[in-house]
Amino acid sequence: MPQRAVTYWEPLWRDGRHYRPLISQEEELLAHYFGPGRGRPALDIGCGAGELARHLHERLDYRVTAIDCAPTAIATASATPPTAGEIAFQLMDFATEDLGQLPEPAYAVITCRLVYRWVEDKPGFLHRVRSLLAPGGVFWVVTELADRLEGEAQNRGLTPAEAEQLAVSWSRCRTFNLDQMCCYALRP
Repeated sequence: MPQRAVTYWEPLWRDGRHYRPLISQEEELLAHYFGPGRGRPALDIGCGAGELARHLHERLDYRVTAIDCAPTAIATASATPPTAGEIAFQLMDFATEDLGQLPEPAYAVITCRLVYRWVEDKPGFLHRVRSLLAPGGVFWVVTELADRLEGEAQNRGLTPAEAEQLAVSWSRCRTFNLDQMCCYALRP
């Protein structure tokens, strides 16, 4: 595994850093926009502690593979099993590793919550996502936007140019506002 991403994220996870939990408005958007999974496959990129993966599996009935490049994040996520069934938590850097390591050839839903901003090669990343989306699938990105943040916090949000780059190459793009965050529902 290339060390660039893991050398940044692993120390933060190891030191006990926690990230923004799902909020009820976000959970409602997921249920409304995705609907019942009925066992269809979903991929959660940058799963962290696994909260979104568990929500997709337990509340929306998706068969979930959740990946993260940080070993401590995967260990944390794996330590809290779902109430029923199984979530495949897997150590993997989506941006650089062989996608053939994933258990499914295509996914009905691919999520990327509070991760996309930190992706170095965004066009390459989006190409990899598209290669795994099943026909009719949706890529769900949740990110902070720089113009909704103040001071140094702006560095953790997408710039307007990055937001445009994210949205422009999809046939359908719906956005949903959540305070400083924006949810993008993208379809090829």
